[in-house]
Amino acid sequence: MRIMLKLVIDCDADAAWRALHSPRAVAELYGPLVQLTPLEPDELPTAWEPGAEVGVEMSLGGRVSLGRQIIHASDRTVSGPDGPIRIFRDSGIPISGPLAALDVWDHQMAVSPAPGDPTKTLWRDRLVIGGAAAPALWPGLWAAWQWRAARIRALAPTWAHDPAPEAPTPEDSTPEA
Repeated sequence: MRIMLKLVIDCDADAAWRALHSPRAVAELYGPLVQLTPLEPDELPTAWEPGAEVGVEMSLGGRVSLGRQIIHASDRTVSGPDGPIRIFRDSGIPISGPLAALDVWDHQMAVSPAPGDPTKTLWRDRLVIGGAAAPALWPGLWAAWQWRAARIRALAPTWAHDPAPEAPTPEDSTPEA
């Protein structure tokens, strides 16, 4: 079973790619409803590196455990019509809680320059789940992915390192004496 998102967000593809590799930015996508906490103290890296494998606990509001999950990160890049398509893949697996009933967990997020506007990003997000529990868990995950989409749209403008330059004012263009 699949859950997919496709949206254009208000930041460039480089900023979106950096955010995908930031555990803090990814955690903000679920906040404030769901919190991610590393299983081992100081285990959460400052950036996901290809091959990294990190255990996290997911909790509702920091109080009710939703289970534990292993995040296994990998990257790849393919050519696209508007520039490179960079894909971040979490092929880890839930190890406790309701999601542990799944046999398959494959989450891929792709970013590329938006068609016709390289200052924006085309974000594609695909979660593939499988197993006997998948049909029962799909509605809740679908709802969570709609929340993610709203959070991605809201947070994307904050991911750029440099703010957009301000428009010059008439005083700025006055020649110096």
